[in-house]
Amino acid sequence: MSVTPESVPPPRPRSRHPAHSPSSVRSRARWALAAVATGAFCVQLDSFALNPALPVIRTELDGSRTALPWVVGGYLLTAGSLMPVAGRLADLWGRRRMLALGPALFAAAAALCALAPSMPLLVAARLLQGAGGALIMPAGLALLTNACPPGRGQRAIGRALGLAGLATVCGPFVGGALARFVSWRAVFWLTVPLAVAAAACALRTAESRAPDAGKHPLDLTGAVAATGALVCLTRWLEHPEAWHRAAAALVLGALFVRAERRSPGPLVDPALFRNRPYVALTVAGAAANSATVALLYVVPLLLQQGRGWSALDAGPAFLAPVVALAAGGPLAGRVRPVRAVPAMAVCLTTAAAALCTVGPGTGTRALVAASTAAAAALGVAGGLALTGTQAVVRRERAGEASGVTKAVMTATAGVGLALVGGGGAGSDARPSLALPAAACLAAAAVAIVLVRVRLRVLRRKGRQG
Repeated sequence: MSVTPESVPPPRPRSRHPAHSPSSVRSRARWALAAVATGAFCVQLDSFALNPALPVIRTELDGSRTALPWVVGGYLLTAGSLMPVAGRLADLWGRRRMLALGPALFAAAAALCALAPSMPLLVAARLLQGAGGALIMPAGLALLTNACPPGRGQRAIGRALGLAGLATVCGPFVGGALARFVSWRAVFWLTVPLAVAAAACALRTAESRAPDAGKHPLDLTGAVAATGALVCLTRWLEHPEAWHRAAAALVLGALFVRAERRSPGPLVDPALFRNRPYVALTVAGAAANSATVALLYVVPLLLQQGRGWSALDAGPAFLAPVVALAAGGPLAGRVRPVRAVPAMAVCLTTAAAALCTVGPGTGTRALVAASTAAAAALGVAGGLALTGTQAVVRRERAGEASGVTKAVMTATAGVGLALVGGGGAGSDARPSLALPAAACLAAAAVAIVLVRVRLRVLRRKGRQG
């Protein structure tokens, strides 16, 4: 039977698949932004709201002086040491899946914290909560990077960091009010619906994973070695006199490097550490995060210790620096990737100059002004460490890169307190920000040197080409 041209139906015009239409892409990117912002807000709120409630927790649960620090330190230890594994899991098993799992685990652990009848059970629940928190940022940053069109991911990350920064502003006030007028358990209950909302937003976005996700399983040897090395390193940084922890960190670190070189699907690609802009931004971000922790500790202490202010009076005076710190994320998202490292060096130099002027002899107005300037510069620097590193690595390894960066920043957070050299609120020691300022200058110098080396290499290749 012959077919005449008249009997053949005309071809239908090709229509773009609804899942890949511009409106669908924008919608899924918005859901990804909402998930990352809500999840990061939840983590920040938990961190800043819990500190005012710690004395109440110790009194009610009859905890010892050695057990109470584990309520915060145990969480940070678990979260920081598991972030490289969390980032790689996101690339292999799906960034949306891991971002949904992280807040869900965080919410379940927060409920267990709120119901804990004793200090040991509270610490155990906090360790579990740290595992959930470890998934949120690496998976979230990688998901947002891949959900947005190329070149727009860093702005979206900046917006998410800015929204999460609001928790830095309101966290201490909310935590203090809940602990005083309701219960310290309400601090944990507050994060449960927020974490559930973050998981629900994550499920509304598109799944993404590395193109080679099905070729190689998770590098278990590298995962165990990396986690153990980070645990030992973090514990050593908290107690520098414990040299056996430093030795263990070195041994496990060497085992990790050997495993990554031999693995066909490494947990962390060794080429990542040959990416000079990435290394510069990560090192500088660690210095900025340490200086931020020191600033957040020292300034309220100076207001209370040196001027006799109450915690209630010191809170509003410290509001301007905290707001400036929170504004750093959106500003960092507007910096072009090629300018990220020079901008980081400028921010760290500015922060160092401002930190040097903060001390016991500084007047109240000058103290607030210098603290605000330092917080603004450190906020941008911290944001650049997250937005910039995502922009200078391959999108398919975004989870791996964000996991390493966040792990380094978390592990070195306590270094700022060690560099301060002051005592607690009831001691006569006068803390100084001179050493955190010097660390910022050193990190800025490292960033500049790495940029100059990279430029020389590029010029040499250009001449040879």
